[in-house]
Amino acid sequence: MDMGSTTMSMAASSTMAMDMASTATTAAASATTTAAMEMDMGGGCKISMLWNWNTVDSCFIASSWHITSEGMFAGCCVGVILLVMSLEFLRRLGKEYDRFILRQHTRHQASIISTNSETGSSAVAGKDATIACTPQSSRGMAPFRPNIFQQMIRASLHMVSFTVAYFVMLLAMYYNGYIIICIIIGAWLGSFVFSWETVDLGGPKEEITVCCG
Repeated sequence: MDMGSTTMSMAASSTMAMDMASTATTAAASATTTAAMEMDMGGGCKISMLWNWNTVDSCFIASSWHITSEGMFAGCCVGVILLVMSLEFLRRLGKEYDRFILRQHTRHQASIISTNSETGSSAVAGKDATIACTPQSSRGMAPFRPNIFQQMIRASLHMVSFTVAYFVMLLAMYYNGYIIICIIIGAWLGSFVFSWETVDLGGPKEEITVCCG
C-alpha cells in the first residue's frame, strides 16, 4: 500500500508539473504575440497592429510624426479630417476642370458653326442651306479629345488625389480608433461640402472610389 500510494503521488506531481509547464508556455507565447503586435519603435513611438486607442507617444507614417501631448493629438485629428476633405476637393476640382474644357470646346465649335453659317449660307441652296444652319447639338457633336496640355493637367490632378488617398490608407492601417473616426468624419464633411452641386436630370453618374479614399 505504501508503494502504491507513493507511485500515485509521484504520478500526480508529474501531471501537475506538466500542466504548469504547459500553462507557462502558453502565457509566454501569448506575451510574445502581444509584444509582436505592439511594438516600441524607439524614441517612445508606440505602434500597434491591433485595434487601439493610443494617444500620447503614437507615431504615424514616420518617427518625426510623434505625438507628445494630448493637444498635439487633437491637432493631428483635425489635420486628418482636413486631409480627407482635401481628397474630396481634388475630386470635385477634377470634375470642374473637365466641365471647363468641355464648355470651352463647345463655345469654340459654336463659333465655327456661326461663322460658317454667316459666310456660306448665301452660297448654299435648299436642303444644304438647312443642314448648314442646323445647330451642332442637334446634328450630333464630334467626340471631344483633350489636347496634350489639358491632359497633363488632368493627369496631375489625378496623381495628387491618388497620393492623398494612399496617405489616408496608410493612416487607417495604424488601427487607431480616433484616427479612423476622423477619416469617416472627413469623408462625410468633404462629401457634404464638395459634392453639393446641381444634378443632371439623367441622374448622378456612378463614380469609382479611389483606393481607400
